[in-house]
Parts: sequence; structure tokens; C-alpha cells
Amino acid sequence: MTLEEIHGQEAAARRMQGAGKALHELLASAQRRGCLTAGVYESAKLMNVDPDNVAFCVLATDEEDEGDIALQIHFTLIQAFCCENDIDIVRVNDVAKLADIVGPSEESGEPRDLHCILITNPNEDGWKDPALEKLNSFCEESRNVNDWVPTITLPE
Repeated sequence: MTLEEIHGQEAAARRMQGAGKALHELLASAQRRGCLTAGVYESAKLMNVDPDNVAFCVLATDEEDEGDIALQIHFTLIQAFCCENDIDIVRVNDVAKLADIVGPSEESGEPRDLHCILITNPNEDGWKDPALEKLNSFCEESRNVNDWVPTITLPE
């Protein structure tokens, strides 16, 4: 392994860590502002009705979800829709960490489906979230190396 490869891996790890922290900040901020839609079906409905209002998409799975064919089909359709509508999208491999950040449904207090989360209305009321800008840059850099749906690790 060359010195450039080592530095490249270190830079990629720092970039990934920064993206994870930015995603955590974005989810918490969107939750407070009411700009977060959780659930595969709820997200699909929103994207069908108002795709211009969607700014960012998070797809999340755990190891036990990898065998869920229906969920994988939904993910494929959501990814295609996001790519077609220029919506940045990332994957997260820890639904439990997402649940810690987002919490239960405000209406019922029940745990909710966190396999798909959409961030909406980011520019309404002058909301310019630096975390969203960081994530958009991260996604653009990932696309430049042909990683169209990068996987982000959330911080502990």
C-alpha cells in the first residue's frame, strides 16, 4: 500500500465521519422544524404528490432487513425516483441509531417505520441548514466516483 493510498483512505474516513455527523444534525433539525417524513409508504406518497418539496432522502436497513425482498424493491423504486428528480440520497445501516435521533411518532408515541426518511421544505422560511449543504456536497463527491447511493455511518 502506497502513502497516497493510506492518505486517501484516511481522508475518506474523515469525510464519512463528517457526513455521519452532518446527517445526525440534519435529522435532529428537521425533526424540530417538522420537515421530516418517516416511513416507506408515507415517503412514497409525498414524493408522488410533491417531489419538488423533497430535499434529501435516507434509506435505512439492519442486517435482518437485507432478506426482505419487498423492502429492497421499494428501495430500488425510491432510489430511481430520487435520481430522476435530483434528490440526494444516502443509506444508513443502523435503524436503531436513527430511532435514537428521530424518536417515536409524535402523534401516537409508537415506534415508526424508519426505513425511509425524507427531509422536506429546507428553504422555506429562510432555513439554510449547513448540515444539508455538507450532505449535498458529500453526495456530489460520491457521485463523482460512481457511488450513487453512498452509505453513511452515524456517530455513536
